[in-house]
Amino acid sequence: MTIIKNTGGFVPRDRNWQPAALTPQYKTSVKRSPQAALLSFPTTLSEETNPVFGHNMLGDLDNDLIHNYAASGESAIGPRIIVHGRVLDEMGRPVPGALLEFWQANAGGRYRHKKESYLAPLDPNFGGCGRTITGEDGSYEFRTIQPGPYPWPNGMNDWRPAHIHFSVFGHGFAQRLITQMYFEGDPHIWLCPIVDTIDDKAAVESLIAPLDMHRTVPMDSRAYKFDIVLRGRRQTFFENRVEGM
Repeated sequence: MTIIKNTGGFVPRDRNWQPAALTPQYKTSVKRSPQAALLSFPTTLSEETNPVFGHNMLGDLDNDLIHNYAASGESAIGPRIIVHGRVLDEMGRPVPGALLEFWQANAGGRYRHKKESYLAPLDPNFGGCGRTITGEDGSYEFRTIQPGPYPWPNGMNDWRPAHIHFSVFGHGFAQRLITQMYFEGDPHIWLCPIVDTIDDKAAVESLIAPLDMHRTVPMDSRAYKFDIVLRGRRQTFFENRVEGM
């Protein structure tokens, strides 16, 4: 990730960094994309300040997806990994106190959802979701299992790369950004119709977490590093709000 020197000035966002709303190769975008010109509405005071959250809302295992849904003495099935990184602003400064939520498929590529149609087995000890709050240095960390890829009904034989969804909240629940993290070396990344909507290769690469051998736990877990940049020219690609927070 490139850190931009703090000059105190405004860092404009690169609108070419984000894909077009209408990308027919991603079939869902045809119905989701706007049919009329966009309108901008100012936020209200309640949207910017409330409701709020704190550390007391977190459970002891909220950042441990290996155990937070498992029966006593059991654990989720699959390769154990640690995901860590920092949430940063456009100047590379840490963003403390941000609530991160994450959700994913299990090691077989199946979500625990009543509308899931993939035939891969469910893991009774894996719920697939968790949350944490960034520290004073903007850092976060959670433990999980590496999700599997899965087929989806976009084309005749389209597969989603293994990925983890992230939701980032600001100072209130109305300030929310959503993105996805992929894994270094996954060949499905460059074959995915959703990824293909992003024209800039560097923007795609910013969503790919590299293996971090320095944070692995020997005989236990590999580690991947994923930084999230909220604004500016190096902003992480967000699905729901192209301008960032």
